[in-house]
Amino acid sequence: MQRKSRQQVIEEKKDKRIPTTRYQPEYKVGLNGQQVQEHRLHGWTNQAVDPPAKTTREIVHENVFTYFNLIFTILALLLCIAGSFRSLTFLPVIILNTLIGIIQEVRAKKVLDNLTMLNAPHAMVVRDGEKTVIDAEELVLDDIVIFKAGNQVCADAEVCAGEVQVNESLLTGESDEVTKRKGDQLMSGSFIVSGQCHARLDKVGADSYISKLTIEAKEMQEGEQSEMIRSLDKLVKCVGIAIIPIGIVLFVQAFFFQNAGFQSSITSMVAAVIGMIPEGLYLLASVALAVSSVRLAQKKVLLHDMKCIETLARVNVLCVDKTGTITENTMKVQEVITANGYDSEKMEPLSMLIGDFAAAMDSDNITMAAVKEHFQTGTGKKPVSKTGFSSATKYSSVTFEDQVYVLGAPEFVLLDQYCEQEEEITGYASKGARVLVFGTYDGEIDGKALKKPITPLGYLLLANPIRKEAKETFTYFKEQGVEVKVISGDNPVTVSEVAKKAGIANAEHYVDASSLKSEEELRKAVLEKTVFGRVTPNQKRQFVQILKEEGKTVAMTGDGVNDVLALKDADCSIAMASGSEAAAQASQLVLLESDFSCMPQVVLEGRRVVNNIQRSASLFLVKNIFSFLLSLFSVVFMITYPLEPSQVSLISMFTIGVPAFFLALEPNKNIIKGHFLTNVFLKALPAALTDVIAVGALVVFGQTFGVNPTDISTAATMLLAIVGFMILYKISAPMNILRTAVVGGSIIGLLFCSIFLHQLFAITGMSTKCIMLFVVFSIATEPVLRYLTALVGKLRLYYLRLRGRPVEEQP
Repeated sequence: MQRKSRQQVIEEKKDKRIPTTRYQPEYKVGLNGQQVQEHRLHGWTNQAVDPPAKTTREIVHENVFTYFNLIFTILALLLCIAGSFRSLTFLPVIILNTLIGIIQEVRAKKVLDNLTMLNAPHAMVVRDGEKTVIDAEELVLDDIVIFKAGNQVCADAEVCAGEVQVNESLLTGESDEVTKRKGDQLMSGSFIVSGQCHARLDKVGADSYISKLTIEAKEMQEGEQSEMIRSLDKLVKCVGIAIIPIGIVLFVQAFFFQNAGFQSSITSMVAAVIGMIPEGLYLLASVALAVSSVRLAQKKVLLHDMKCIETLARVNVLCVDKTGTITENTMKVQEVITANGYDSEKMEPLSMLIGDFAAAMDSDNITMAAVKEHFQTGTGKKPVSKTGFSSATKYSSVTFEDQVYVLGAPEFVLLDQYCEQEEEITGYASKGARVLVFGTYDGEIDGKALKKPITPLGYLLLANPIRKEAKETFTYFKEQGVEVKVISGDNPVTVSEVAKKAGIANAEHYVDASSLKSEEELRKAVLEKTVFGRVTPNQKRQFVQILKEEGKTVAMTGDGVNDVLALKDADCSIAMASGSEAAAQASQLVLLESDFSCMPQVVLEGRRVVNNIQRSASLFLVKNIFSFLLSLFSVVFMITYPLEPSQVSLISMFTIGVPAFFLALEPNKNIIKGHFLTNVFLKALPAALTDVIAVGALVVFGQTFGVNPTDISTAATMLLAIVGFMILYKISAPMNILRTAVVGGSIIGLLFCSIFLHQLFAITGMSTKCIMLFVVFSIATEPVLRYLTALVGKLRLYYLRLRGRPVEEQP
């Protein structure tokens, strides 16, 4: 059963719709209930173009009908034909693995579906004259929707009333903000930067502009994988291709050239092939990631993309915004200071002038909400027009019949007069306050940068309270070697002061991003400075790109529309749920309680998953490398593969499968170093080579001294068990109560099966000659493993030095 593509899903949705009547409702009234029901029944809803999440049936199908399960089924049929039913002991393990995968994936799906439902995009709709907040997917054609700053436009719409500044960069690639007024079109996928408007939905669901882009974007995202999953995919594909020709050659050699019986030839071939298949490794990674998703969900962290667990664990640069991350996502007016342009004898009280300005504006961002809360009394003047705050121009304005008031960032509204006031403004900012200038403008506002300076009437000092846990959180990242970059649109002096109070290292090294004109200046600042003020949305994106070009793994946190571009480009993107919908939908990870202090726990969860899977994967790879090399050894020296499938299953169960699953769920706070597949391969190689040398020598000497092949098979199984437990002990170190219990329990389990279930696992008594050979090679395994481990370690260090890479990459 193949899942339908997004394009197929879209076409099916379109086919199910029937023509409907179009409406032009009054924007204050909206559609009535009958009209909404009519559009809904005709299929004109705003359902997303994504096909629904995998159903339980699809999860079961994908876990049961796999390539390797097909191989195991064919091998089982061959063993049944050969009459070697005892060799079917690998089947219960395969069935158990499949069941575990299904159960964990279904459990994770339920938890994440519930969280996703809670975090789904919402919209404020006007119906029957009432304003209601509903899920964006419940909207229908011709609905009147109110869009505010921070909202993502959820369907193509036409502005009916109001005015907004829109960022269409994710659609057009242009970062300039566009003003939309009555009659203008809003494209779905764009973000409202400031202002408020009523808009009628013109194209919904599969017809909307964003649907076409979503198909491409989502398909690309699905193709992306973390290094760990990418490495496992590569390993599984290589093994999947190799086992078929090797299996055929082993059977042909045993049956036709060594004249072994059909049953013996099939049994030895199946044993070799089973040994090469990492049947539990991919499952182990999937289960561990699914368990982590559930754990993070319990901590109110929603994952849009599971790969970010690993990516975040590898992060070495963390870019944070001041507001919402270091500080609370609220703002308060601390003080109002009169400027030299204010004349108390001729003018109304300054607070009332600002009150007139505030009364005319909407609470479309936290700054304006703080201003409106503080200045609630005015003279009652009626505004003629207004301009919402823009991150490009850094000001907002209200035009009255007799005057134009402007509130904005000092550098952007004072222009060339800023240098005269710079010392005073810097003094306020150095205390950690955000300074805005309020004044009058002699000219016409067109929404673009001011052509001349305003006459300053007063300075507004605002501040965000620093989060209680900020200092502890940033101290943790410093200890873990994660470099923090503070990127903000505020005054760099203010941001630097706040960063110092939050305990961010090197916070005194700040720069005004508006002064960075060339690409070289920008790159130099990004690599050398810690705090960046007056940063534009496009610069945030450039900062992330420069850091990635330098080989850094970059995480970006944000909560505003101006963070979206950088969030999209970062290796790992983190959004606060209390911020804008745009940021939450653009991010891979959403902190549902907007609590940045839980980030260390998220990082530790990533490290636990990657380090433990890396450790457990090396156990699986020992068996795979050994089986591959021993198969080649058997082909070259024309000997029958010395092990039976049941013996391979016994070793796999107690030296790999059982301990791997326990170890994969253990706490592990170690910093991740090096590349996944390289680390796993180099840890497994010494043990695999020890196995090949010991078993190969045992077979050769056994044939020389005339030892029965059945005895050799049992001795080889016990040798593999000894080496398996040695490598298990080594990768489990340092030992604790759980690890000791896992290793001890595995040894007891293997001994129990070997003694009481010896017929099932083909464990027989050994002759005196075989016992003597077994004792000699058992003693030899420890020094061989030790010297091979040392040799591989030295070769790795030599390779790192040869490539000019730091020795610290040694895991």
